[in-house]
Amino acid sequence: MEPLLARSVRLEDDGVHILDRRNFPFEKTWVRCGTVAEVAKAIEDMVTQSSGPYFAALWGMVLAAREARGLPRAEARAYLDQAGQLLIATRRTNNHLGKAVAAVLAGVDEDDDLEAGALKGAKAGDERYRTRSRKLGEHTAKLLPDEGAVLTHCWADLYLTETVTAAQGMGKRLRFVCTETRPYLQGARLTAETLGEMGVDTTLITDGMGAAVMSTGDVDVLLTAADRVTMDGHVVNKVGTLGLAIAAHAFDVPFLAMVQAPDRLAPTAADVPIEYRPGDDVLHTLGRRTATERARGLYPAFDITPPRFVTKVVTDRGAYAPHGLADYYVEERP
Repeated sequence: MEPLLARSVRLEDDGVHILDRRNFPFEKTWVRCGTVAEVAKAIEDMVTQSSGPYFAALWGMVLAAREARGLPRAEARAYLDQAGQLLIATRRTNNHLGKAVAAVLAGVDEDDDLEAGALKGAKAGDERYRTRSRKLGEHTAKLLPDEGAVLTHCWADLYLTETVTAAQGMGKRLRFVCTETRPYLQGARLTAETLGEMGVDTTLITDGMGAAVMSTGDVDVLLTAADRVTMDGHVVNKVGTLGLAIAAHAFDVPFLAMVQAPDRLAPTAADVPIEYRPGDDVLHTLGRRTATERARGLYPAFDITPPRFVTKVVTDRGAYAPHGLADYYVEERP
C-alpha cells in the first residue's frame, strides 16, 4: 500500500490541492490553491516540504497556463516565465523547483496548445521524479545491512519510502531511528508516521540524542536525503545533518546521502544559497511558544556537510564516493 504522503499534491479542476504537512498526521487536511500565486504562498508557508514543493511547482505551472489562456502566445509564454520565477524564489536551497519549472516549460515549447503542453510537461516531470526516486531507493537498499538499525534525519520523502519498499522486497529486516527534527518536527510527524504506516519498526529520538545513540554501537548506518549535493561532494540538507555526520564519523558509522543527481550548477558549497527561515519558528513548537520572551531565535534551515564526513552519495545511477561525483555524468558525454 502506497503511503499517504507519496501523493500529497493533486491537480484538480478547481486548482492544486496540497496535503497540509504542518498538521499531519493529527489532521489530514488539504489546502486548495486556485492560482499559481497561492501555490507559491503555500510553499513559502511550509504547507508542503521535501519533494512536495517539486510537485506543487509542476501543477502550479499548469495553473499558470490556465491563467494565461487567451493571451497571445508570446505574452502567455512570458507569463509562464514569471510564474516559474515566483515559484523558484520560494525555496532557494533545494534546486528541485527549478527542475519542475523547466519540465513544464519544455512541454509548453513542444506544443502549440499552451495548456496542453504545460500539462504534458508536468506529467512527464512527475513520472521522471518518481522513476528516478525508485531507482535511487533500489541502489540505496542494496547498501543497507540485511538486518540492523538505520538512523535517519528529517523527512526524506520518496527517497526514503522507495528505499524501504526496495529493502522489504529484498527481505531485509531493518529498524529505523528517527530524529524529531525541530522546529517543525518533520521526523516525528512525517518520517515516523510513514515508516509505521509501512510496517517498519520505528523509534523516535530527540535531535540531541543522535551522537549518544551512535556511541552505543547499535546504529549500523546514518541515512539521509540531500536537498543538494555539490560536484565537490558537499551535502546540503536539513540543519542538524552536519552534527549527525560528524558523530557518525567519530563512531565509525557510515553516512549515506541520497540525491537523484549531483548538481552541475553547484561546483562548490559556495554556489548553494542557504535559506534562513524566521527565527520566531525556533521559539515555537506546533504553534505554541516554548521559549522565554527574553530570547530571540535563529533558524538556518539547512547545513553543509563536508565530503570528509560522507561515506557515499547514492544517486539514481548508483553510489559514488563524494570526490568522484563527476563520474555520474560520464555516460552523458559524446
